[in-house]
Amino acid sequence: MRVGFIGLGAMGMHMARNLHRAGLLTAVWNRTGEKARALATELGCTAASSPEALAREVDVVVMCVSADADVLEVVQAMVPGLRAGSMVIDCSTVSAETARKAATLLRPRGVEFLDCPVSGGVEGARDGTLAVMVGGSAEAFERARPVLEAFGRTITRFGDCGSGQAAKATNQIMCAGIIEAVAEAMAFAKAQGLPLPELVETLGNGAGSSWYFVHRAPNMIRGAFPAGFRVRLHAKDLAICREMAARLGVTLPVVERMLRDYAELIERGYGDEDISATFRLKAEMFEQATRPPARDA
Repeated sequence: MRVGFIGLGAMGMHMARNLHRAGLLTAVWNRTGEKARALATELGCTAASSPEALAREVDVVVMCVSADADVLEVVQAMVPGLRAGSMVIDCSTVSAETARKAATLLRPRGVEFLDCPVSGGVEGARDGTLAVMVGGSAEAFERARPVLEAFGRTITRFGDCGSGQAAKATNQIMCAGIIEAVAEAMAFAKAQGLPLPELVETLGNGAGSSWYFVHRAPNMIRGAFPAGFRVRLHAKDLAICREMAARLGVTLPVVERMLRDYAELIERGYGDEDISATFRLKAEMFEQATRPPARDA
């Protein structure tokens, strides 16, 4: 099976390397061509000149791009190069409606489409241990297994096209609550004067622990937030969740709170920091509460 990969960002670069380790990767393409050429040289594969050129060389295309418009743009660009019987696997996080639109674009060409968003952070992408949430036909899912197993450990089909994205939206809502709770708790602990490294080690083995706490609370201790998952990208995902819930006549309080916090972080210039930068806002609550009131001149 010849596989091409499109979208060599923080997640995609690692996922492409894992496909190479599995002996599947044939070609790569990225909007920034220099990045694709460097990886192709490293791995000994082809740096395609366009999505269409990549599609002509492979049986399966895996995508991991940033936004709904990017998915549809890349799918449309690939269409002339795709053969009947080939497959597109989209690991981007977009709306379920966008996934269904992409599938509709490909169906007349006899091309299968799977929406396969992933979770597990940059570490999971690097280690090949991502959780993969799949929407699409059962037959296409089985055909795609060798590809998905190259970068995923937990791989689940949830139903027809769009259901993978619905599952990922569920995940992003859960993450929003965890991000808020961990930032608030760590800011509280700091204000209490607790030794934070020991706290993380201890609570990391307690009932309130999570992957996020163990891997991102250390950022809060250091006061440095290198991008694992960028604030602006999670804000984009939560806006999708908001829209999906609104179609059912519901407002999600956790999502709304996180979107307000993210809007403030982005306005301050922190949009490309890791989502653990939410700690900045929570720590400020305690700093402002303990700061002596300003005296009149």
